[in-house]
This record gives sequence, C-alpha cells and structure tokens, in this order.
Amino acid sequence: MKVVIIGGGIAGLTLGIFLRNQNIEVVVNERLVNMPDRGHAFLMHSDGLSRLKELNPENHSLIPGKMVQDFILKRPSGQEIKHLHLDSWKCIKRGDLIRFLKDTFPKELVHEGREFSHFIYENEKAVAAVFSNGEVEYGDIFVGADGGNSKVRQQIMGDVVFTPVTVKEVVGVSYNEQLAKTHGQNFTKFQDDTKGLAFGMIPTDNNEFVWFVQYDCLANDVKTQSPEGISEFCSELLKDFPAEVKELLSTNDFTSSYIWNTRDFDLLPNFHKKNVVLIGDAAHLSLPFTSAGTTNAIVDARTLVDELLKNEDYETAFQSYYTDRAPQIEKHIQLGRDLKHSFLNPAEQNDDDIPVPLIAKKEEQDEVNSIMQIEVLYFTDPICSTCWTIQPLLRKLKLEYGSYLNIKYCMGGMLPSWGEYPKGKVNNPGEVAKHWDEVCAIYEMPIDGDLWIEDPMHSSYPPSIAFKAAQMQDNDLAPLFLRRINEMVFVEKKNIIKWEHLEKAALEVGLDSARLLRDFEGRAKELFKEDLNTGKTHGVTSFPTLIFSDSSNEHVTVKGHQTYDHFVEIILKRLPHAKKIEIDTDPKNLFNHFPTMADKEFAYLSDISMEAASIKLEELYDQGFLKKMESKNGILWKSNYYELI
Repeated sequence: MKVVIIGGGIAGLTLGIFLRNQNIEVVVNERLVNMPDRGHAFLMHSDGLSRLKELNPENHSLIPGKMVQDFILKRPSGQEIKHLHLDSWKCIKRGDLIRFLKDTFPKELVHEGREFSHFIYENEKAVAAVFSNGEVEYGDIFVGADGGNSKVRQQIMGDVVFTPVTVKEVVGVSYNEQLAKTHGQNFTKFQDDTKGLAFGMIPTDNNEFVWFVQYDCLANDVKTQSPEGISEFCSELLKDFPAEVKELLSTNDFTSSYIWNTRDFDLLPNFHKKNVVLIGDAAHLSLPFTSAGTTNAIVDARTLVDELLKNEDYETAFQSYYTDRAPQIEKHIQLGRDLKHSFLNPAEQNDDDIPVPLIAKKEEQDEVNSIMQIEVLYFTDPICSTCWTIQPLLRKLKLEYGSYLNIKYCMGGMLPSWGEYPKGKVNNPGEVAKHWDEVCAIYEMPIDGDLWIEDPMHSSYPPSIAFKAAQMQDNDLAPLFLRRINEMVFVEKKNIIKWEHLEKAALEVGLDSARLLRDFEGRAKELFKEDLNTGKTHGVTSFPTLIFSDSSNEHVTVKGHQTYDHFVEIILKRLPHAKKIEIDTDPKNLFNHFPTMADKEFAYLSDISMEAASIKLEELYDQGFLKKMESKNGILWKSNYYELI
C-alpha cells in the first residue's frame, strides 16, 4: 500500500512519520519550497504533545517549545479576573515544529513545489495526484492535508460555506528581556469588558513572546496592511491598555506581523470519499479561540493510522476514523463559536462566566442510577487530624465502591477561635502540637505538629470558606483542593489561613484563583454557614462524621476511626448487589488515581506492609518516577510519571 499525502505542513508530515514508522510506503507533496513559519506559534496540550513524542521516541526530548505555567486574564485596567494553572500546555513556534518534523522524516520522501491540481480516476477511484508543474504521483490512498483552503476537499466534497469573518487577529513576535522577567512563564491576556478587543502574550523562548490582538473587525479594521499601517492601528486600538502591552509592541518588528482572518465551517458529513481522506484543517476548521487546531491535526494523523492498521479495507478505516474524531471536532467547533460570541458580547456575562480559552470543561462520566447510589454526608474540617488519618481508608473505598457513593462534603467549623474551643485537654496551639505528634505515632500518617509552635492558626474558618468557594467553582476539583490544603497544613507546616497558600493550592489543582478570591469574600461565607447549620441539624459534634443514606431515607452515622469492613458492611446492607472493583495495585495506576500518597496510603491500597511500601517507594523515587516532600514524621510522595520526558 502506498499513501500519497498532499500538504507538507504539520498534519501531513506527522501522518507521514506515523505511516513510515509502521513500514507503510508514503510520500509527502508540498506546494511551497521551504515551508515558511507564518503563524508564528500556537499552544499545544498534552494530547498533542504525547503523540509528538511517539513520532521519534529516541529523540522526543528535542520537541521544541516552552511550557506555559498559568493563564491570567485581566482587564485593561490591570484588574485580575481569572488565574488558572495550565496543566501540560506548551507554546511552540510553528517553524520550530516544522523543522522538528522534517528532521524526523526522510528528505527524499518530501517533494516540494508540487501544487495540487486534480486526481486521475479509474473505476471511480483516485489512482494518481496531478500537480500544476505537470508531475504525477500514483498511489493507493490519497490524503488531503492541505489546510483550511484545501483543494483536495473542494474536489471530493465541493465548496464549504465559511462563516463570515467578524473577528480578526494581528499577530507578531517580540523579544523583550524586561518583560520576560515578569511575564516569561504565563499566558497573559487583557480583555476589554465593553467591546470585542483583547491583547494576549505568550512566551515562546527566553526573552521571546508571540503576541496577538483580537478585535471586532466590524467595529474597527486596519486601513492598510503595511508594517506602518499595522503598527499605527495597534497603537490606536490599544491606547488604553496597560504599560506592558505598549512595552511589548515597542520591541516588535512589524515587518513580520500580519492580519489573520478567523473563520470556520460546519462539521462535514464525512472526511473521505472512496480512497481520498482529509485530515487537519482540510477536514475541519475551527476558530482559533480554542487553540485546538494543531493538536487536532496531530490526533487526526495518529487516529487515521491506527484505523488503517486495525481494518482490512480502507473505507471501513476511514469511516471508523470519522466516527472517532467527529464528536470531539464538533465540540471544538461549537466551543470556538461560543468563545467568539462571548468575545464580541462581553456585556452578556459577568466575570465568573467568561469562558476560558484552552481549557474546555472535562467530559462528564455516565452517572450511576441514583437508585443505585448511597448518599454520604461527610462532615470534615481542613485542620482535623483524624480526618487526615482516615484518608487511606476513604481512598480505598473510592476505588472499590466509589461508583455507588455520592459523597457531599460539609465543613464542620472545628475551630471558630481559641476563645470558643474549650475542648478537653486541647485548649491552645501548644497542646495541638503535642496531640498531632501523638496521632501521627498511632495512625502512621505524616503529621508535623511544629506548625502550632512556629506559625499557629487562630481559626479553621478561613480554609473552610475557601473550600466552599472551590465547590462553587467545580465540585470535582474541590476535594482535590481540600486534599492539597490538608497536605500543606499536616506535612508542609503551612498556615492555611494565609491567602498565599490557599491561592497556591487552588492553582495547583486547576481552580481559577481569581474567582476563588471573589467567592471567598462573597457567597462562600453564606454557604459555610449553611454547612454549620446542617451539622447542627444532624447533631454533628466531632469529626470526621459520615452519614450514609439510601433511597428509603434510612441513615446510619459513623464517627471517627472505623474499620474498612464496617464501611463495606454499611454499603452492602443497602445495596446487596454492589460489586467491588478489584484494585490494580501497579504503582503507576495508583498514582494515576491519587497523585500524592503517604507510605500508609500506598501500603493500604497495595495491601503490603509499611516496610515493603517504604522500600518500593524509595525504589520508584531513585528511578525518577516519584518526588518526595519530607517532614519530621514522614514523607509525602508525589507522582512524576507524566512529567518524565
């Protein structure tokens, strides 16, 4: 089988490498001689990066680009309205990626200067591609990877209807050592809240940024696309934007800047006709707000090769390729349109509702029928040591019976203040320090009581309110936020009343820290009061307290430490047909579920002794699979599996 690829950009070269790695004959045809780097740069998520690594496993460390840590959205006034940590996003210059792909693919298999003209057909199947220079390439399968204005698509599908251009982008690259010191790790965007206008800057290398201006071209447009005209247009358009915007533009060479007309078209009914198939922008074009275009092209290439290998005939493979990719592509097209609408109509949403580019809401998993679930009210507190020590048990419960449990977290308000905490022998910070060390010795979870001597907390209310703010934003991320501030207080000796630690925890788990602060200072306080009232209604006086309720509204209350078998007994009594899921104890799998674990947790989930767990964890650390946070009373291990290059 010989595959003829038309288009030698990122999509075409990536497909060519994947095919050649499977010993499939392939040739790439590109209309240009020396592919230009127009496009400057783009952001790519781990979906695309992981597939790039597969192209050349021995040299994947040479993949160009710079990791981008955070996304920060501000108003032109400088007010921060969104701040999110970016998980595995990389900014890559288009020219650098093209060079990486060309270095991985044999030069003799790339024919430049071949502009596609038409196909030669026999029995309704394409047998050869004809190029404008008169050259002809015969093959068995033909792939259109020739971009948004694809001639291959036009010949096999007819014309598509592009959406009108209502948003344009000015794009440029600047070198600025001064700004690299303050903005060199983050994707920073300034967006007007009264009209469709935004400026974004993303680091691509040391002291280097790619920048863009997005604007409503029906309200304002450049008069002349000369370097001087584009420069004057940007200066006037952004005259009310902050100093760093003007500083970056002052170091830009406008001879390399250009105007990009953004547009898309509806999802095609198919990506192929007979033995001709489309990938990348030729198959589907989405608006640039999502930064999904390049990743989609790379995923297309890998998916197409996988289907060709799995299926005996190419048409079945092509249909399976479409079935796999079309739902995700359709969502990206719609997301781009939603983001464009929001951009052009900023008055229609408040700051919390502004969609974030790059980060789409994760897919919701199919829920178990509510009749087959038990509701669990879990009353806890961020500084409750007993709540921390039952984590091994709760994590095992989640793995084995989690699909049958609908856990709702309620904050208990353990420590309003020291004046309101007359409780047994623990009446001041010094006594808490001693108590925590005792709890650590009994239950073998790392706890460092020195926090209460070095930087004592006066209340558990602030971190509890912060948790309610996290719940307001994302119910799935809120428990991760609680876990992270638990680690900070019990292992790292961080005073989690302080906003700097709450903000750091929020960013690390994927929350928007700017919104968290707004909610923390606003409605989250009322939600925390509701939790306190719920606790009073249920007679909760100690933590942790778990109340299990089934569809008949019968409930059972469990307080403090219990055996694992007792929890299972409660579940099976209410759901006799509940089936335990056997835990895959491979360390990579466990750390995939729980990126941080103490020795006790790893031992409990692996069903091995503490001694055996300690030896295994040290081995994984020596091999580079784990990082560790050491405290005087134990270690917290953090997964490094997916950060290894």
